[in-house]
Amino acid sequence: MIPADPIRERFGIDRARARDVRVLVMTGYGLNCEAETAAAFARLGASPEIRHVGDVLEGGDDVLRPYPILAFIGGFSFGDHIASGRVFANRLRFRLGDRLARHIDEGGLAIGICNGFQTLVKLGALPAVGRAPGGGLARQQVSLVDNDRLGYRDAWVRLRFDPESPCVFTKGLEGLTLDLPSRHGEGKMVFADAASQAAIEAAHLIPARYVDEAGAATERWPDNPSGSPGGAAGLCDPSGRIFGLMPHPEAYLDPENHPRWRAQLAAGTLPPVGLGLHVLAGGVRAVIDGR
Repeated sequence: MIPADPIRERFGIDRARARDVRVLVMTGYGLNCEAETAAAFARLGASPEIRHVGDVLEGGDDVLRPYPILAFIGGFSFGDHIASGRVFANRLRFRLGDRLARHIDEGGLAIGICNGFQTLVKLGALPAVGRAPGGGLARQQVSLVDNDRLGYRDAWVRLRFDPESPCVFTKGLEGLTLDLPSRHGEGKMVFADAASQAAIEAAHLIPARYVDEAGAATERWPDNPSGSPGGAAGLCDPSGRIFGLMPHPEAYLDPENHPRWRAQLAAGTLPPVGLGLHVLAGGVRAVIDGR
């Protein structure tokens, strides 16, 4: 009997087609989650490539073109000495900004995790409300600042996902409560002004929210480690192809990563794979399906 393929069964991904999905995982300058992020995409059948940011910045005009997915990973870029992701975002804007804007305009995807999310919002790639194609990157509209309870918080959190969000990474996760590791000191979402927040909410650009045990979005600690309003844990752009979130899906690749895996095993609910793959699988499926 041929053993079942949990990637196909759980995530609906054809590995043969996924091999053509190349993913650029940029590392260096204090970033430190490249191995886990590459491993996550590889388990889904995609073809990740780890490259130093300096190498990418020195690449030619088409350096991003081979990669339908860009991964901005977690870590502490440039030591987060000014603000998390600020120096990295400035370097990307001035050295790679035109090519990043073109990547977005041509249908490319990007995911930013933790420090990568902080970088994308400071870069203006998220949420990019009102950005016109061909007009370069948007101005910064959101930031991620110190948690309400100051200090670095390292614990698992629960997320739920907005079924009306255009985010391709969270398609199919409607109704699912997903546990993920979270580890950051600057994750509270703040908006440029009330009008910006209203536009983001109206367009359902907050695909992921922290929830309590009852599944309700919450601002309470510790379920919401940062105090983000409305439980906001992530953002997407209006196209749904650019997504950032504070928790770490790449850190839940094996069932045994979950802190209660023994209880799940005893109850017969231990999944065959780590459920953090759900988030990254949405991006791989979107490329395969041409979304």
